[in-house]
Amino acid sequence: MAHKGNAEAPQRSCLGCRTSKDKSLLIRFVQTPDLEVLPDLENKLPGRGAYTCIDKRCVAAAIAQKQFKRSFRQDVVVMPAEELIEYVRHQLHGRIIGLIGLANKAGLITGGGAMVSDALRSKKKPGLVIVATDVSPAIGAKLVHAAEAHHVSHRTAVTKDDIGAILGKAPRSAVAVASGGFVAQLEKAIDRYTNFLGEV
Repeated sequence: MAHKGNAEAPQRSCLGCRTSKDKSLLIRFVQTPDLEVLPDLENKLPGRGAYTCIDKRCVAAAIAQKQFKRSFRQDVVVMPAEELIEYVRHQLHGRIIGLIGLANKAGLITGGGAMVSDALRSKKKPGLVIVATDVSPAIGAKLVHAAEAHHVSHRTAVTKDDIGAILGKAPRSAVAVASGGFVAQLEKAIDRYTNFLGEV
């Protein structure tokens, strides 16, 4: 008996640029009971979905072209482009903060530039280094170079104050995340955030 190959991932079209992509590579939007359009970043909310690329320009284009109304086939309440873009940005940023917080509670975070550097030189190297967006160029370059030299994945995200608040300490320039499930989740969350802002 012949076995069927793996089914292709579900495809959806971006309302802004009309490009078809895997659902996992798009942002899903839903309408609330009050007919307000909001993002469903975890793809968990019930009902019909509408999609855009993970790109603020596609969100703006979808609004300008009134594509949400066409997709949901009725009048819906859509924030002005700048407000919806900021709402999505805030949600994506919050996902990163939440994951770092969970990893910290699990004892998987090392915070501070010096401690991150020490972790990179240790035998049990971290799975990911996250450098703050507002760290000095010299310190940032040093941490990135060290991560690359030790073949450790690195990303730039959140601020020194964000990191300090998560750790319950003074501002920190970077964190190292121990190898494990949080690494892939954080890489995905940070990549989605930077893609949305057009900073790739």
